[in-house]
Amino acid sequence: MNIESIKEYILKTAENAPSTAPSDFYDVFESFLQGLENGSIRSAEPSGDDWIVNGWVKRGILLGFKYGRVIPMETEHSFKFFDKHTYPTQYVNGTERNIRIVPGGSTVRRGSFIGKSVTMMPPMYVNAGAFVDDGTMIDSHALVGSCAQVGKGVHLSASAQLGGVLEPIGAMPVIVEDGCMIGGNTGIYEGTRVGKGAVIGAGVILTKSTPVYDLVNKSILRGSSEKPLHIPENAVVIPGSRPISGNAWAHDLGLAIQCPVIIKYRDDKTDASTTLEQLLR
Repeated sequence: MNIESIKEYILKTAENAPSTAPSDFYDVFESFLQGLENGSIRSAEPSGDDWIVNGWVKRGILLGFKYGRVIPMETEHSFKFFDKHTYPTQYVNGTERNIRIVPGGSTVRRGSFIGKSVTMMPPMYVNAGAFVDDGTMIDSHALVGSCAQVGKGVHLSASAQLGGVLEPIGAMPVIVEDGCMIGGNTGIYEGTRVGKGAVIGAGVILTKSTPVYDLVNKSILRGSSEKPLHIPENAVVIPGSRPISGNAWAHDLGLAIQCPVIIKYRDDKTDASTTLEQLLR
């Protein structure tokens, strides 16, 4: 079944949304999952210097939840769980694509794409609709949420969280472009695009509504309902703070609000400290 036929079917079914699955739904949905897993279907894709968001893909993923039945599941190692039968764990053929899934509780869900030479440290999770490109490292306790797009040669450090977009309904997917270094305990959520080569320091939180202060260019970056928060290429972002204005009590107590700060753009020193270790791959 070709992609246009799958798209047309999903949009038509989502518009009518019958209470029970149409008789041919599961066959079409299987083709949809296979397209997500081989990378021919993506929730968002690059187009020149911009990205195109394919909203129909999110609708397809949601239909899978609507028409899925909760059943008991079990892995070959006797790990038991209960989930929608439409979203079991995905069998990833690591030997053919040099993919490592290190033992210890990691899960790759069906409907996600895993590129060549990806390394996944336990425990971590890749959700339906996500796209993880070649040579990326997903470290322990990291999450690649539903529909998140991760480029080539990215390092997601321990406990990094890339949010999903199934809720709220209007959320745009998280996009992390090629060569980014995402520090530990970071949170990158709905409507955020991290440009190529950017470094997001440990503890930074980014959302569409988060203002980011660019000290180099003396500007404030913000997202909107029409566009994501866009962290520029090669930006180095660290946690910062700014005083609370317009409130005398907060001023007297010296209270401040956390805010991300672009402290500089990548240079030779940054490159040396963030070079990926090829021996791990």
